[in-house]
Amino acid sequence: MTTDVYAGLGLDHSPFMEVFGPPQRLFVRGRGTELFDGDGKRYLDFLCGLAVTSLGHANPVIAEAISKQAGELLHVSNFFANPPAIRAAVAVDDLLAEVTGKPGRVFFTNSGAEANECAIKLARKYGGRGRHTVVSAFGSFHGRTLATLAATGQPAKHEPFQPMPEGFRHVAWGDVDALKMAVDGTVAAVLIEPVQGEGGVNVAPPGYLQAIREICDEVGALMIVDEIQTGLGRTGAWFGFEHDGVVPDVVTLAKALGNGMPVGACWARDEVASVFEAGDHGSTYSATAIATAAVGAVLAEMRRLDAPALVAKQGERFAAVLRSVPGVTEVRGRGLLLAAELADRDAKAVYAELLDRGLVANPVTPTALRFAPPYTVTDDEIDEAIAILTEVLS
Repeated sequence: MTTDVYAGLGLDHSPFMEVFGPPQRLFVRGRGTELFDGDGKRYLDFLCGLAVTSLGHANPVIAEAISKQAGELLHVSNFFANPPAIRAAVAVDDLLAEVTGKPGRVFFTNSGAEANECAIKLARKYGGRGRHTVVSAFGSFHGRTLATLAATGQPAKHEPFQPMPEGFRHVAWGDVDALKMAVDGTVAAVLIEPVQGEGGVNVAPPGYLQAIREICDEVGALMIVDEIQTGLGRTGAWFGFEHDGVVPDVVTLAKALGNGMPVGACWARDEVASVFEAGDHGSTYSATAIATAAVGAVLAEMRRLDAPALVAKQGERFAAVLRSVPGVTEVRGRGLLLAAELADRDAKAVYAELLDRGLVANPVTPTALRFAPPYTVTDDEIDEAIAILTEVLS
């Protein structure tokens, strides 16, 4: 398929560094839950670019906001202010203040990895010299920059890039005793996902996040919650940590924040955010006008739709019918971030068959498929996806 993709464009080889492997399709257009390839074939997108296009492809509200801003102002650097960035920062802080009861401040980034980089630097400065260690869980995924890769609890991904940066420690996912042993006076922060997305869609065990909060409070460490995949409604709440009734010190966002526009954010409560001084951190494209115009439109549209309620409703329905499919042994996750564990089937092979039949999913582990459809997915689209999956598994 790789040859076909590039040959159709008049190329005899890939022009890209091959870090993503061969592309399986060339998509040229999207609309809502639908994608279309170069031949006009229709696909149901139940992956959303890895939980990114949560309001659907070519959402007219977001498209209009980006188009309008592109005709007015794209970028002026952070020596100056611009209105969409201010509005977007206020909108992010308002939302997090509502659910945490803590006002804070925002740093906009270009990606989730950069949001976590910001959080790690913030934690190190807050902790001070000698208190710089970040503890995270095995199976976690926090990014692919050197620091966020070091925080990622997947040792196999570290090997090609050894030696990794110092100051990172990993513990077994869900093991409170292991966490207590790991979090000492050298620890600046615990970095955790409420649902491990890339790790296989693993929901935090009951009481785990509360235990992290208590341990952090006992030793004076920060609790950083990575909401890059789970945040902004994906789990049926605005943020994944809400299901566990905890209040983090720092929250990182990306993916759904721009509905396809590359943008992320690091939010921290005021006391923590205030340790950053001029020159401590930065990014050429932080809070650039075009990206933050998308952020403002996304958050306004999510509020209008009541995204968490919409996701909770559709997620409950999707999970119920997914559990009824012969060959699915377990469904785990929350809201519209779900994994289907397969009985005696290779997830990669099933993924390829689904793609051939017009359904986009993701083999998140060797034996499980990940599904993350848009919040606006319809009942008919869920039924169509289930019919395709049933046909393949039968």
